[in-house]
Amino acid sequence: MPDLTFSASVVIDAPPEVVYDLVADVTRMGEWSPVCKACWWDEGASAVPGAWFTGRNVTPERTWETRSRVVVAERGREFAFVVGGSFVRWGYTFAPVEGGTEVTESWAFLPDGLARFDERFGDGAPAEVAAREDSARNGIPQTLAALKEVAESS
Repeated sequence: MPDLTFSASVVIDAPPEVVYDLVADVTRMGEWSPVCKACWWDEGASAVPGAWFTGRNVTPERTWETRSRVVVAERGREFAFVVGGSFVRWGYTFAPVEGGTEVTESWAFLPDGLARFDERFGDGAPAEVAAREDSARNGIPQTLAALKEVAESS
């Protein structure tokens, strides 16, 4: 199985709890993500493990929605969710460093996601997976840069 993971980091001039609060408020994701333009919690849900939310993604080729489940919510330390409950894991870690907080965003295409793509796209699955990998590799640095700008201007 190919290594379908990627992560990048940035230092943001703000305390870990402040940056965490921005990221864990998924309703703000559209402010910094180049693909995810809006998110909303299931009724009554919030940033706690097990909570579900929906995200609307937009690219020049298409618009689609995904459902995600929060798997880690440790204020000031880590926030993570899994698309579809078991397909793709997105995570953010927050570490205090000189000058603020080092934020690392990570992406991992999980075995269930690969199986779903094989089932859905057949022979075209490798190209679809590669497109998602390219999107993560290009999007994560953009997301972190935009998050830094928002966090430091607050």
